[in-house]
Amino acid sequence: MELSKYSLIYTNRDDGDSVILFSTKRASAIIVDKSILTDIEDDELGEEEQATLTELGFLIANHEEEKQELLRYIDELNEIDTKLSVIVAMNLDCNLACTYCFEGSRKGKHYMSPETAGHVIDFIEKNLTENKELINVTFYGGEPLLSAELIISMAERLKRVAESKAIDFDFQLVSNGTLLTPSIVEKLKPLGLKEASITLDGPEAVHNLSRPLRAGGGSFKKIVENIKAVCGMIDINIGGNFTAANYREFPTLLDYLLNEGITPGRIASIKFDPVFGETSEYSPPGMAGACCSPNEPWVFEAGIMLREEVMKRGFKTGGIQPVVCAIDLNNRHIINYDGNIFKCTGFFDRKDFVTGNVKSGVIDNGSMYNLDNWKIEECLSCKYLPLCFGGCRYMKYVRDGNLSGVDCKKPYYEACLEALVKQDLRYLA
Repeated sequence: MELSKYSLIYTNRDDGDSVILFSTKRASAIIVDKSILTDIEDDELGEEEQATLTELGFLIANHEEEKQELLRYIDELNEIDTKLSVIVAMNLDCNLACTYCFEGSRKGKHYMSPETAGHVIDFIEKNLTENKELINVTFYGGEPLLSAELIISMAERLKRVAESKAIDFDFQLVSNGTLLTPSIVEKLKPLGLKEASITLDGPEAVHNLSRPLRAGGGSFKKIVENIKAVCGMIDINIGGNFTAANYREFPTLLDYLLNEGITPGRIASIKFDPVFGETSEYSPPGMAGACCSPNEPWVFEAGIMLREEVMKRGFKTGGIQPVVCAIDLNNRHIINYDGNIFKCTGFFDRKDFVTGNVKSGVIDNGSMYNLDNWKIEECLSCKYLPLCFGGCRYMKYVRDGNLSGVDCKKPYYEACLEALVKQDLRYLA
């Protein structure tokens, strides 16, 4: 047996006689005595040790077999996928005027019609192949709850479709939170609403500066009020978007939430991310402080620091795990308000990236998104491949104006992964 090329070895400052092994392929971490490394090299592992390290992804039969395993990974994932996942943009309208909104000039009074909603239902039903066990829908916007009545109608119909096929159905909302009141949750939960993702961009003053109400005034207090009212009814995931200028203020938000009784047991997760840029074609006039790559040094510092602040207060947050972009998954579709189908919300209204329409169906599997861009020797030999699989095509497009090549995240992982792994061992072990 050989040590997987996707195994990383980190020092263990708490014990100089041991090391930390981390598998990017399995996202598994284990602390072992340094002698284990010698035993692997000399092929002298005990049977139990060998079985454990193999199960965790650290030991392999040979490197060529492991390479072929990675090359098949996404195809096999698609073969066994029993979930049909659909993101539906109900509108591109919003009651907030966020300074950095990536939809930018695409925003407006653009709403899905009842007729198009009907075609969405038909599209989902037609794509329920025999192996499907779950329909999962994310209602998106703009602000999806500006189309609350249509969401109710669609959820009712999808629930009936699922019941007729003897499969499960659930859905979630990506909402700014201002309209997520107990009354709307009471209507949606019996239809399958499981969770909502809501954004808080730091403490009140910082948040209100970047996410004001379109009619004027701040949105922070209303959002927090709604979170407190509904977090016992459905799962709430809190996100936040920071810039180089304001990320150090975000821990104040965490303390505020705790003081308001929004404690770790009442929130599903909290995760903060940098504001990402947009092309000049759609970028809002006031967008400032956005980044176009995860490899910017300030992003390293901010990400590690904020994750630490979230975890040490007991909140759950995003884990380290193999990541496959939705673009590469056959059973995931993004439907715009007009019925056009894409593989990523970042490409809305870019006609060259339409993969079909809910009336005509999928006409292309996403070849225009540069599928399999990571199947090159440079990526296959990279120990971080399972965590990235070529990176984010949207960021690549924003940064370079094309999808040629990959969005390499190696500098990010080299700078941050050890700290993230040690955070997990410290707070989750």
